[in-house]
Amino acid sequence: MSASDTSPVRHHMERLAAEGIDVVRVTYPDLIGTERARDVLLDHLPAACDHGLAFCRAVYHTSPQGDVVPVSGGLDAGLPDICVRPDLGTLTALPWEPGVATCLGDVTDPATGVAAPESPRDLLRAVVDRCHEHGLRPVAGPELEYFLCDAAPGTPAGWRRYDEAAGVVYTAGLRADGDNHLLRTLRLLRQMDLGVTSGNHEFDGSQFEINLTHGDAMAAADRAFRFKAAIKELARREGRLATFMAKPFNGVGGSGFHLHLSCVDDRDANVFDDPSAPYGLSATARHAVAGILGHAPALAALANPTINSYKRFGPDTLAPWLIDWGLDNRSAMIRIPPERGSGSRLELRLGDASANPYLLIAGTLAAALLGVLAGEEPPAPLEGYGYDTAKSAVLPMGLPAALDALEADTALAEVLGKDFTTSYLAYKRDEVARFQRHVTDWEFTEYAYHL
Repeated sequence: MSASDTSPVRHHMERLAAEGIDVVRVTYPDLIGTERARDVLLDHLPAACDHGLAFCRAVYHTSPQGDVVPVSGGLDAGLPDICVRPDLGTLTALPWEPGVATCLGDVTDPATGVAAPESPRDLLRAVVDRCHEHGLRPVAGPELEYFLCDAAPGTPAGWRRYDEAAGVVYTAGLRADGDNHLLRTLRLLRQMDLGVTSGNHEFDGSQFEINLTHGDAMAAADRAFRFKAAIKELARREGRLATFMAKPFNGVGGSGFHLHLSCVDDRDANVFDDPSAPYGLSATARHAVAGILGHAPALAALANPTINSYKRFGPDTLAPWLIDWGLDNRSAMIRIPPERGSGSRLELRLGDASANPYLLIAGTLAAALLGVLAGEEPPAPLEGYGYDTAKSAVLPMGLPAALDALEADTALAEVLGKDFTTSYLAYKRDEVARFQRHVTDWEFTEYAYHL
């Protein structure tokens, strides 16, 4: 008899069987935050827990189009395995797929027994542990936007916006959502224990935002990852496409991934709060702000991880492209919301919705921690409407520059792990190279007839 034939695995199996569940879907994030998975019949769950599920490590190095990128540890090593074991503490039923429960998986390298360096979940776990060593317990609250699309056969993209109504900013109901996508989605996600609280139609037609509660940084990343996967799956179920691409359409804005961040101590007291300090923010909070500002160029490589990400930037977009901070100022890269006390926090508005939740949170925490350890103060906060290059430095305006900034930021790379950083840079630079070789529709339209 194996260890997994006894509780707690057997306890979970009995509970799932009583609920009519006979399949467990074990999932984990790849390097870009896409869900990878395997369905396991319930009777075989003990073996999956004991021995793990074998996947090719090169799944971390595989592009969205299925090309295996030559990253160290993949092709050059003969395409070795990683081992994924179900994390039964994350089991939850899939409300739209009867008989199926899902859980996250813990990833290790079978040759070493330690976490694979490209594993985003393990990277965040390591950064959180570094914060704990300094008495900081990070609390994160993700805010994610996405576009919903209907199929449009015969068009270049194959998809169009589900509803192109203008001026329906921050609304709910049929006015902006004729098929009640949002209401239906909220009710289904409520059953998954993702911390979903509310939602609304966002700024542009077919753009939605669904809010998640704040909590422990690891749990928040898990919930954000599962949320994105669920939204995409629910859209597929209806023959639609939900995309977290940064800017999927010309003529409308992009989708953000705003991250609220604070820290508590061992007594659950918010260490960002200090009524007697400047702006009501503790030295720890101000140092964290300074750290994020100081490492922002490198952080952009994780927060804005695609070629497309940088098309979201620009004046009057409310997407930050300058390195600044402000008090309740949405035109700043870092906004300090007005709440104080237990609600003291910063909001990083840099990220776009395509960001891998684990990497965005890990990078932000790493930058904040470096700021706390350095003990530096941020410059004066932005006043008034931002986007003035005379006041603040400009962020990288393209993925190649952001990747160069990440490579140059050795302090941030040390916290994130040199092996991870090397793999990430190689993977993303291959993406840049492939794009630079690709002839776009814009180029043909612009040049072909006249030149």
